[in-house]
Amino acid sequence: MAKWTPFPHAGQFRLDAAQLKKQWARLHTGDVEPLPKDPQVLQAWVHFHNGEFQEASQIGLAAGGAGITAANKATSIYANYLEKKEKTRLELFTQVAEQAQQQAQADPKNANAWYWHAYALGRYSQGISVAKALAQGLGSKIRESLEKAIALAPAHADAHIALGAFHAEVIDKVGALIGGMTYGAKKDKGLKLFQEALRLNPDSAIAMIEYANALVMLEGERKMGEATALYEKAAACKPQDAMEQLDVDLAQAELEE
Repeated sequence: MAKWTPFPHAGQFRLDAAQLKKQWARLHTGDVEPLPKDPQVLQAWVHFHNGEFQEASQIGLAAGGAGITAANKATSIYANYLEKKEKTRLELFTQVAEQAQQQAQADPKNANAWYWHAYALGRYSQGISVAKALAQGLGSKIRESLEKAIALAPAHADAHIALGAFHAEVIDKVGALIGGMTYGAKKDKGLKLFQEALRLNPDSAIAMIEYANALVMLEGERKMGEATALYEKAAACKPQDAMEQLDVDLAQAELEE
């Protein structure tokens, strides 16, 4: 396996297993992943929260079971934020989608198996172009997996964000009429999903960022002020782990442009 690009703030987060257990509820407000019983899986999560994404992925896959979720999250966050080569990014998202699909088949009540299946397909779709992905039938797969995740875990804020983004992206690319008739995408539904995500996880920088993007996609220039305010709020968040730091970095970079 090629060496992954390192987390740019190496050493900023130094959680150990005991500290992670204490902070688990806060760090997993977004994905409501249960605290693992297997110490190897917990160790995979320690690496994830400290920004050691490749180690998290390797240990999670080796552990199997709940470790697959840690591996899928580590691989997805790494691919989304740190992988430089587009071909490799798409390969990583394909890998996660396949792993999550197998996990969902083996454990159909695992909300995060469905969530990471949808997340990986969604990011893959953005990479190849949303219009092309919709033509390949990926839209319905993404929506169905996210709806399953929310049905299994109604407090899953991250699934609400992703489903809100799905509604916004589809309407942005194919218009409200075709988006609604063909893919079930609705503007009001999309915006409500973001509002619910922020109710469930008010400190989520990524919820603020994705909501801001959706407002501009769905409402245009007239929502630019509100979108900028959301970006500013996201940029001011105090990250508690490596993933949250990458979200804040993204908001800050967008504001600087």
